[in-house]
Amino acid sequence: MSRVVAERPPPQISPTSWSRGAGAEAADEPGFGLYVHWPFCLSKCPYCDFNSHVRAGVDHARWRTALLRELDHYAADTRGRALTSIFFGGGTPSLMEPATVAAVIERAGEQWPFAPAIEITLEANPTSVEAGKFAGFRSAGVNRVSLGVQALNDADLKFLGRHHSAQEARAAIDIARRHFERYSFDLIYARPGQTAAAWRAELAEALGLAGDHLSVYQLTIEPETVFGADDAGALFELTQALLEAAGLPAYEISNHARPGGESRHNLTYWRYGDYVGIGPGAHGRLTIGSDKIGTRQHRAPEAWLAAVEAAGHATRQRDPVAAEHRLAELMMMGLRTVQGVPRSRVIAEGGRPLEAVLDAARLRRLIDGGFLVLDEAGLRATAAGRQRLNAVLGALLA
Repeated sequence: MSRVVAERPPPQISPTSWSRGAGAEAADEPGFGLYVHWPFCLSKCPYCDFNSHVRAGVDHARWRTALLRELDHYAADTRGRALTSIFFGGGTPSLMEPATVAAVIERAGEQWPFAPAIEITLEANPTSVEAGKFAGFRSAGVNRVSLGVQALNDADLKFLGRHHSAQEARAAIDIARRHFERYSFDLIYARPGQTAAAWRAELAEALGLAGDHLSVYQLTIEPETVFGADDAGALFELTQALLEAAGLPAYEISNHARPGGESRHNLTYWRYGDYVGIGPGAHGRLTIGSDKIGTRQHRAPEAWLAAVEAAGHATRQRDPVAAEHRLAELMMMGLRTVQGVPRSRVIAEGGRPLEAVLDAARLRRLIDGGFLVLDEAGLRATAAGRQRLNAVLGALLA
């Protein structure tokens, strides 16, 4: 498989462009991204509520053709936009054939001009089988990989329903370091019974393995998953302090990076930029004229595939986002970041100044409570506000 894609060179990216990274961009330049959803996994993890499915077999050639058709459909709406990022998510995208990844990247380059520092990320699990495909993904054009490590001890990996061992995770990180300019991995904390001392030790090991980016998520409980909720405020504060001291400060609630190492694609989401979403269940946000259009694809893999083969796309919803919802989404996404919501973005999305779109009394209470800061740059959450962001947003936007 790697011989097929090795003949197709990856996008040419200047090494100096990576030194700037996403963090050097202005917060009012959100970028334009492409999200590609691969819905298949080897098994369903007990904490996962993503659109992921287990199938005995997948017709890769058929799926490749369908992804390209849906990409072409949305490219017609966004001619002339410079693509700043591509993200292969899932599901488990590292179960894709490298030839499929290569075909999507090649077609994207035919439909949109690539920004000089385009970031092309693929999510992967650190099993030995998937890590063995990293060279093929790199040859296909992927220049950043995000590994779902989740834990660095075998007992917790088993509890989380993962198929890899801690040793496989370490080996996969090493392979990623050798094949990609940039790599990141995820950890889940606040696991049942996890102590502050144990988490401190695990974070110390993770920092020894990390590159320019690390994602750390609290184990949250969704209504349709197996686990139950837990208060992990102390572990959150410990995480923030340790990673900042190590040179990877938070730039978003759960994401930490060295300066310039921020995920360019995720920043497009958090800055409320435009992105095309293709594949089962994928969402998109597109500015067309003065409207922000929300798109959503059929969620079930088989329904999506049949619709694309019949009509060239599997769009289930394509609706203008109402003005009040547009501003609410901007706040919900932007306040997750340390930079917050710039005044220029409020004007761009709502046509009015920030103070004119928010309730003054609610805003003042949150500022006086130490949860929000409003200044000439815009509105941002404090550290205390980000730790309690759901409650802050509820009080601000009710």
